[in-house]
Amino acid sequence: MSDQSPYQTLGVTENTSFEEIQAAKQRLNQRYQGNPQANAQVDAAYDAILMDRLRLRQEGKIKVPETIRFPEKQVTPSSLPKITNFNQAPSWIQNLIDQPSQKDILLSLGIFGTLAVIVIFAQTLSFLSLLLTAGIFAHIYLINRKEKKFGKAFLISIICLILGTILGAGLANFIFVDNPNQLIGILTFLLFGISSSFLK
Repeated sequence: MSDQSPYQTLGVTENTSFEEIQAAKQRLNQRYQGNPQANAQVDAAYDAILMDRLRLRQEGKIKVPETIRFPEKQVTPSSLPKITNFNQAPSWIQNLIDQPSQKDILLSLGIFGTLAVIVIFAQTLSFLSLLLTAGIFAHIYLINRKEKKFGKAFLISIICLILGTILGAGLANFIFVDNPNQLIGILTFLLFGISSSFLK
């Protein structure tokens, strides 16, 4: 086994997915349980493949999943829930949930945080309506740029607007506010910021 390449040691190819490489490593470690030398070779081959994948990623040839970049964050299989990672979630969840970069999160929260602050100073319903309209357009743009699905982006924006209105109106009944419309605007922009970051 020591004369083989790392890929041969794990019984995979350079085109094998990361999940399949992980499965091959676990399978071989179980097979060679009680043989520290063989397990060490399997682990070394796995580490070599990770380094090779990272090198290819730095060269822009492949995209490396988050689990390769931070393998130490993985938990042991015995403590895993039924869905062990995002890639094993149902397809409808994968089609809805995004894994945003820090830049995307800061952009969304910056835009809608600014609008929420402006809402505090909004004295008229017409000005608040103008801010909400601007927020809807910004929200649609931020969602639509991810997959270029305008209809889906529009629907998510309308749902967030309705939820923000319901939550704001409901909360206004429990706490004293001078202008319930401001609370509705703030909660709506909060929903816009979160959803535009984590939905697609």
